[in-house]
Amino acid sequence: MDAPVHTPGTAAAVHHRRTPGALRVLSWHLAAYRRLWKVNVLASFGQPLLYLLGLGVGVGALVDKNTGSSEVLGSSSYVAFVVPGLLVTTAMALAAGESMWPVMGGLKWHRGYHGIAATPLEARDIVLGHGAWMAVRCGLATGAVAVVLAVFPDTRSWGLAPSVLVSMLVGVSFAMPIMAFSVGSEYDGAFAGIQRFVIIPLFLFGGAFYPLSQLPAAVQWVAKVAPLWHGVVVARGFTSGNVDWTGVAGHLSFVALWAVAGTAITIRRLRGKLYP
Repeated sequence: MDAPVHTPGTAAAVHHRRTPGALRVLSWHLAAYRRLWKVNVLASFGQPLLYLLGLGVGVGALVDKNTGSSEVLGSSSYVAFVVPGLLVTTAMALAAGESMWPVMGGLKWHRGYHGIAATPLEARDIVLGHGAWMAVRCGLATGAVAVVLAVFPDTRSWGLAPSVLVSMLVGVSFAMPIMAFSVGSEYDGAFAGIQRFVIIPLFLFGGAFYPLSQLPAAVQWVAKVAPLWHGVVVARGFTSGNVDWTGVAGHLSFVALWAVAGTAITIRRLRGKLYP
């Protein structure tokens, strides 16, 4: 019996089939990102530095002079209090934006998702690949923010590293439900409304830059329904060194629930859209 003939092309095809579909979709996103990564990384350094100087140093100097601030902020300075808020809100805003217009582009404009659907990959691969890409994208951006924060003694902390991981999870928890909405949208007009009435209010009133206890009770409950506040609480525990591991597990489980539910809904909606 003749031995089977193995060619480089055959070996590559077998390896390609063994590669998880989500990783192939992730590589597709990475290939597109290579053209823009320098601009994005520079922006990730510059924007948090401006926030740090404006909110942390400028406003913080006034807050720290208030004799009652220590009762609200604990023993930390205001600039240290703001640090986790910068990390987590950066991930939230980035993931939200990347899950609106780019997703609609993949379905309606450049139709990249239709090209993927013409291959053996499934809707699950597209959605999980997008989620993996959001995690990587948020990790790069918040990692750059952490590097900036580590330069200053008042914001330097071992907790910056785990806070980047928390921010990545929060980013995915926003990305997947918003992707589910984007898949079902025919036009992009509603995306500005999401930014204006969801992302910006959470940025301002989600506990990132001052305690929720300073807000009306109704606003506090609304903020606690979203993943942002939970991520900020966990990240703040890491950067301040006051980690409550039971609380960490509870908060992160809630954040993960948003990500899992959003992923399941998105897979179902995308399957109906691309694989009727």
